[in-house]
Amino acid sequence: MPQTLETDRWPPRPRVSSRFYKGHGLGNDYLVFEDCRGVAEGDAPSDRSWVATPENVARVCDRHRGLGADGIVVVAAGESVENGSQMRVSLRMFNPDGGEFERSGNGLRILASYLARKNGQLEIIHAEVGGDAVRMQLHANVDGACDISIDMGRARTGPAAIHARPGLLAGDVSPFTVAGPDGEVLRVVPVWVGNPHLVVLVTDAGPRFGEETLARLGPFLATHPEIPHGTNVQLVRAVGRRSEALIWERGVGRTSASGTSACAVAVSLVHVGARSPGTVSIDMPGGHLDVTVGGALDVVLRGPVEPVMTGVLETGLLATFEPGP
Repeated sequence: MPQTLETDRWPPRPRVSSRFYKGHGLGNDYLVFEDCRGVAEGDAPSDRSWVATPENVARVCDRHRGLGADGIVVVAAGESVENGSQMRVSLRMFNPDGGEFERSGNGLRILASYLARKNGQLEIIHAEVGGDAVRMQLHANVDGACDISIDMGRARTGPAAIHARPGLLAGDVSPFTVAGPDGEVLRVVPVWVGNPHLVVLVTDAGPRFGEETLARLGPFLATHPEIPHGTNVQLVRAVGRRSEALIWERGVGRTSASGTSACAVAVSLVHVGARSPGTVSIDMPGGHLDVTVGGALDVVLRGPVEPVMTGVLETGLLATFEPGP
């Protein structure tokens, strides 16, 4: 998310451990690190820790010179176990361009799978992320592969959902229209599900559904100057019972899957009457996610997570990082 690099929206960057966990949800992968606030006051931080500056985050996420990931989740506060099956955590999330952002559905589920490795009795996680609270539930954990649902809260629609400046979106109700990169008219539904999304509806009279169209519209809309904080973009078509989506994420680009994008797509289809309230299955290149949308646009996301690896950043890699503030 190029527009998420502004520093006035977020607290100072955390110092985090060099130990990591990596998992993926339908090919959308995240790294989990823990912050180092447990270091006693007056003690020097370990040389094995690092500061999650934009440059360092980008290096860690680089698929050739780092670990490779679609983002990073930092456990920003000490875990609080309320009983054997429930836990409270505070999180921060970073994109591979180094920018901090509000939330990721896949990132949250990967975080839940990480916590489940540490506590085999874990069932419920209450997480604070991006200024909001979400509730996650583990339905199954078989050899680290988890089935996890997230109560994403109530979605919002309309220009304010993506902080669009007045005049960008034409119309009084969804779907609105916006001019594409060549001046073509696009039918769009702006949605907020803890982060901003602009869902582009593909119809016979609209743009073609395909990777070429996504590559043209995605970066144009995601970094549109009239959307100051940027937005995630989805290209969507609903044919028969199939709801298909291609995804362009802020600060990432094309991704095989996205939890919040799946939520935004389901909300948009229910909002415009293309789908009835209830469970909507969203097909993405990486697979499908089930999103339950209520009549008041309350949203629950459910899908799988698979573990990939655990490890420690090598000293040689850490030596290339900037020291941070």
